[in-house]
Amino acid sequence: MTIDTAMVLAAGLGTRMRPLTETCPKPLLPVAGRSMIDRALDHVAAAGLSRAVVNLHYLAPMLRAHLAERAMPQITLTEEDPILETGGGVVHALPHLGSAPFAVLNSDSIWAGGNPLDDLLAAWRPGEMAALLLLVPRAAARAYTRPGDFWLEGARPVRRGGAETAPYVYSGAQIISPDAFVGVPEGAFSLNIIWDRLLAEDRVRAVVYQGAWVDVGTPEGLAAADAALGA
Repeated sequence: MTIDTAMVLAAGLGTRMRPLTETCPKPLLPVAGRSMIDRALDHVAAAGLSRAVVNLHYLAPMLRAHLAERAMPQITLTEEDPILETGGGVVHALPHLGSAPFAVLNSDSIWAGGNPLDDLLAAWRPGEMAALLLLVPRAAARAYTRPGDFWLEGARPVRRGGAETAPYVYSGAQIISPDAFVGVPEGAFSLNIIWDRLLAEDRVRAVVYQGAWVDVGTPEGLAAADAALGA
């Protein structure tokens, strides 16, 4: 099945970005002169995907008005009240995402060095996997202060577990099949719940992004993203 749709996660509260997010939703904050939500949607359009679903919660009217000005990709909005976290947000949007596998992008990730969706689309093998995660080496993760997420055994990601650190970080981009969400809990939950089940079934693979990646969670991350894109 052709992948033609992406979900862009944009419902977060942006609490670590305050005071910048007191009057502006984090996805509308500019990086190198362009909003983060537009940068994510630019990746979707440039990769040849024609549709995007964007979830909204915090300061939703501002995002709604901004996104009404875009022509490509075709955008469907879903609004959450209460906020549903990453997994619950995808489940809430499933009726709009279709029956084929789809991409998921975090709106607060900045990839410097190529379109993250190109790497995912080139590596996607639906008969071998139900989810494909885009990882970045922890050494190439800018404004990132956590201990890492995964080890890699070939193309198979392995959780950090009890190790102090792990060499790879989830970069906020993936392709996932809608059947991965069968039987999930209702309400708010993390995509980690889905990944853990798929990891146990050996249905997750990973590809490593070769460029720099910025975790834009704080004002310091915003400055690092500007620098990564040469602003």
